[in-house]
Amino acid sequence: MFTGIVEELGIVRELGDHHLDVACTAVVSDMHVGSSIAVNGVCLTVVDRSDASLAFDLSDETLARSNLHRLRVGDPLNLERLVSLVARLGGHLVQGHVDGVGIVVSVEPDEVGGAAVRIDVPPQLLRSMVEKGSVAIDGVSLTIASLHGDGITIAVIPHTRAVTTFGSLRQGDQVNVETDVLAKYVERLMERAG
Repeated sequence: MFTGIVEELGIVRELGDHHLDVACTAVVSDMHVGSSIAVNGVCLTVVDRSDASLAFDLSDETLARSNLHRLRVGDPLNLERLVSLVARLGGHLVQGHVDGVGIVVSVEPDEVGGAAVRIDVPPQLLRSMVEKGSVAIDGVSLTIASLHGDGITIAVIPHTRAVTTFGSLRQGDQVNVETDVLAKYVERLMERAG
């Protein structure tokens, strides 16, 4: 389980068909082979590590459901280690199980360094989203500012733009979307109830 609070911006160091190597330093300290970490919101298992990098194998499912197949060497990545049971929950409960990929429609910077980001999302994900509800975009815990016909708008503060991949987000970019797990359970219960 994660919180959606990014700890470090890693950099893609090597990339193969089903392999990803990420340059990073802050999150490496307590990572071991077999540890889980959120990479752009995708829960991945560490298969190799050094003092300055982590390596992961990528399954076909991961590549099909996320934006990781579009990565290039040198791209920044949002990294977050698992939450511990004694940590404060700064964002919301994020599983690292991406529901789909959204497309950035617009990024409108504001006068203080933040931005309003409009993202089109697959229709089946919209039903699990509500205004002022939580969503994880590329692993970042965010609040939905508003809903529109094809997606959502989120308000990104200057700090988030400075310490995550949101600082380089552009129109047309693909982003990983994970809806709130509580909304998923409520939706499933309502379906069963008819």
